[in-house]
Amino acid sequence: MRLRFAAAICAAMLAAGPALAQGDICPERTIRFMVPFPPGGSTDALARLIQPRMSELLGRTIVVENRGGAAGSIGTAAAAAAPGDGCTVLFVFDTHATNPTLIPNLPFDTRRDLAPLMLVGTNAMVVTAHRSTPYTDFRQVIAEGKQPGKEPPYGTIGNGSLAHLAMTQLQKLGGFGMTHVPYRGGGPLVQDAAAGNVPLAMATIVVLRPQMDAGAIRPLAITGAERHPGLPNTPTMRELGFEGFAAYAWWGILMPSRTPKPMQARMHAALTDAIGQPQARERLAGLGMDLRISDPETFERFLNTEIDRWAQVIRENNITPD
Repeated sequence: MRLRFAAAICAAMLAAGPALAQGDICPERTIRFMVPFPPGGSTDALARLIQPRMSELLGRTIVVENRGGAAGSIGTAAAAAAPGDGCTVLFVFDTHATNPTLIPNLPFDTRRDLAPLMLVGTNAMVVTAHRSTPYTDFRQVIAEGKQPGKEPPYGTIGNGSLAHLAMTQLQKLGGFGMTHVPYRGGGPLVQDAAAGNVPLAMATIVVLRPQMDAGAIRPLAITGAERHPGLPNTPTMRELGFEGFAAYAWWGILMPSRTPKPMQARMHAALTDAIGQPQARERLAGLGMDLRISDPETFERFLNTEIDRWAQVIRENNITPD
């Protein structure tokens, strides 16, 4: 269904390319791709990968502006406050859905001030164990975690990260305990996981994949609804008894909500074309994205569900970003 949708949009783009290039998006100005994270991350890579094709389609100069800080909320605030002239496009990661609850007094309303354009892709998370540990099955971790005082430590990229929230929810559902070890990003987590300084780690498949391939850590379970083709022998949490459970890291694109709907539609069409290019699809798959290339309505429903779901986990467990 997603591929048919993308193909239909791309065909329309080919038929109406000149009209799109001369459209009224950001007339006579430069389009800003706002990336609320430092250069080098997956969100930044997405923006820079499609930048040339988007410039060609829209007939505009496009610059990528990195404005990191506060889990993406600083750059997001700048995008939310931008004029609705089609000159600002925001690229976000899954922290976009958790920040409204984790960070008090955000200077913008996540649902009201930003219009969802596209859910670009998702990636399941994986729980891994260092090769020196006895864990070969996540059920062993659960059994140990049910013994008072033996809650096994696990590392994530930080407090309030999606892995932290997902594992917190799993502990509630399964009636077991674990000790959270927060790191300041994927690099330090991967380093300690590979060295065995933390026995268990949880992050996206793409973050931990190199160390799994090297044999330093072994996968125990994934958070996707179905088994991942790259880890066909690793069970899902659903298979291990967590009925209905699924959690994904994700990437999305938005615009200031004051942007007129025709501009949003044109931007979405251009994004669908640019991300749907074979080279772009291959590169993004290499970054770990299972591409979705959704319509705005699908992304809006997904985003609202994510905000509500993780807000409940954060509040019930008094989770803070510190």
